[in-house]
Amino acid sequence: MIKLVVSDIDGTLLPYGETRLRERLFPLIDRLQAQGILFCPASGRQYHSLRGLFGPAGDKLTYLCENGAILYGPGREEEALVLGKTSMDREEALALSRAILALPECQLLVSGANVSYLCQCPQDYVDYMGGFKGNRVAVLEDMAEIGEDIIKVSAYCPQGTAGPAELLGPRWGKTFRMAAAGPDWLDFTLADKGTGLAQLCQALGVEASEVMAFGDNWNDAAMLAMAGESWLMAGADPALLERFPRHCTSVEDTLEAFLAELER
Repeated sequence: MIKLVVSDIDGTLLPYGETRLRERLFPLIDRLQAQGILFCPASGRQYHSLRGLFGPAGDKLTYLCENGAILYGPGREEEALVLGKTSMDREEALALSRAILALPECQLLVSGANVSYLCQCPQDYVDYMGGFKGNRVAVLEDMAEIGEDIIKVSAYCPQGTAGPAELLGPRWGKTFRMAAAGPDWLDFTLADKGTGLAQLCQALGVEASEVMAFGDNWNDAAMLAMAGESWLMAGADPALLERFPRHCTSVEDTLEAFLAELER
């Protein structure tokens, strides 16, 4: 029996380039909860950004954030419990940050628990992260000024991730988990969505076999592989489509069919 639904956001629940979730999702979340099933956004996004997407429904949810590096329980944003956190080695994370800053086609983002730290970047990138993405943002002169654990380091790659991945992967892909998170983000963590889901299941007392998961990209693969029932978006990489046999074009349609059967 399914007890937890986890879903990626960008490219899965939220088409790339859009900023608002479809309204039909929210009554589906309520219907899941009426059946005793928890709903959890699972994203590379920051906690504050995810809370903003879900609005008044946000207090009801659990959250798998920063590609599994930090997990939050339900409740008001300032009161929600951290259910798990996986921090990076600070000196290695700062060295990776310097390597990203040296790439002229990329911008750097370093993630704390609920703050995005930016450095040596144009104002339009600050506006993009704080406005379009809805993150809590701090702009620093030097990343060594960060006064908290670093949980993720990202390269924003508007020209695509292939080139930066080729340059950064041989060194940093061995130290950290490197994953493309959409067409223009390259993320480095010690966690991934699979390890995050494992921590979440342990915290909630849910078995992996009782999880339904949705995703669209390689940074979702570990989560999809762990879940008892996994759904991949039909437009995903063909190599992923071969690996995960259940495909869908809409999370909402799939949940609607699941709930209709459950409520019979």
